[in-house]
Amino acid sequence: MPEPITESGHSILAGVYDLNGCLRGKRLPAAMAEKLASGAFRMPMSSIGVDIWGTDVDGNSLVMENGDKDGVCLPTGRGPLHIIGSANHCPLIPMWMTLEDGSPYLADPRHALALVLQRFADIGLTPVVATELEFHLVDPNCVRATPIADLRSGKPRRADAIYSLAEISRVSPFLDAVYAMAQACGVPVETAISEGGSGQFEFNLSHVGDALRAADDAVILKQIIKTCATEQGFSASFMAKPYHDEAGNGFHVHFSMLNAAGENVFNDSTEDGSDLLKHAVGGLITAMPATTLVFAPHLNSYRRLCLGSLAPTVAAWGYENRTAAIRIPGGAHAARRIEHRVSGADANPYLVLAAILGAAFVGMSEKICPPAPQIGNAHEGNATQLPLDWRGATDAFEGSAMTTRIFDPSLIAMFAACKRQEQDVFKSLVSDVEYQAYLDAV
Repeated sequence: MPEPITESGHSILAGVYDLNGCLRGKRLPAAMAEKLASGAFRMPMSSIGVDIWGTDVDGNSLVMENGDKDGVCLPTGRGPLHIIGSANHCPLIPMWMTLEDGSPYLADPRHALALVLQRFADIGLTPVVATELEFHLVDPNCVRATPIADLRSGKPRRADAIYSLAEISRVSPFLDAVYAMAQACGVPVETAISEGGSGQFEFNLSHVGDALRAADDAVILKQIIKTCATEQGFSASFMAKPYHDEAGNGFHVHFSMLNAAGENVFNDSTEDGSDLLKHAVGGLITAMPATTLVFAPHLNSYRRLCLGSLAPTVAAWGYENRTAAIRIPGGAHAARRIEHRVSGADANPYLVLAAILGAAFVGMSEKICPPAPQIGNAHEGNATQLPLDWRGATDAFEGSAMTTRIFDPSLIAMFAACKRQEQDVFKSLVSDVEYQAYLDAV
């Protein structure tokens, strides 16, 4: 049952997640909380598609041609959540946007995922999803990403510390705060590990039989991590690649599929898994070049997708192979599942799950057979290359028939326009490196 929308404080926050995964909304008197479910809370539909700086997108037809009409925002059923600032600050009521007639606004990323899940429900299948979220703890006082200081020396700590219990112990107060806030918000956080980069950590979330809730949990956890980091005196960054010479931050997705009897249809009691598993993989591989923009939506995202790392560069799959974009983990047959390893932590969890599950649905529906599984270094195989530049990924996303099988045309057009505007801004900037290279030399 949804939690009651009541709050004893003076104000509340209500907002939707835009295509970049950023919260956009309003602060309201707490007395208005009960009115949120009535449809009285409205925001411009174009606010879903603003760029990363919160600027209206020139290519978004909703702004000028359509008069910048409002959408109706309704509570998602989660909240109030004390995740922005401490518990003494305004609680958040997460919302999602509908059209005036009450139908879903399919450019809203949460509705995009709900649309995909309805397709599975219509054929009696339920995705079971778990996510893994990586991030860096950084010094908030530095212009560029800088690891948090060593408690003894006071200097930035740069060292690989993968699975280091000492590194975990070093930030125990922060981790304790995350666990406590996540529990209060109903976010099922399991293990925390120290990752390979300086000040890099990962949280794993539990498998849940509601993929919409899994995406909610991921976006809520990101805000929890940011808030708890700030309250401990540092910052948390989900940039895909904050350091050019260290590991990037991934957002890995695990999923299996249950039928109406609660049976995992990916399991056929063999090591290989069922035909349905392989067809799901076939859909994922086929859609991957076109959906790379969802998994790598920003300029910095493409610094993570590079050779010589565990981040994928080709549309390959394999059993227990972390160099492949799609990994089939080992373990008990009953837990047979797919791990999708392409997305960076900077991506929007709603769009990521919609792209993954939508592609799997197409593969299962059309019985798409995947190529042979990759053995060894997948980067060196002959699999299809992913678009490894931002503009190329945008072209592939906008021009693919596979993308239209997953997302509504309104979302495709808005997301592509948003990314093109961001690309134009970055292209116009002259970096310090350019000045140093060319100012006096040419």
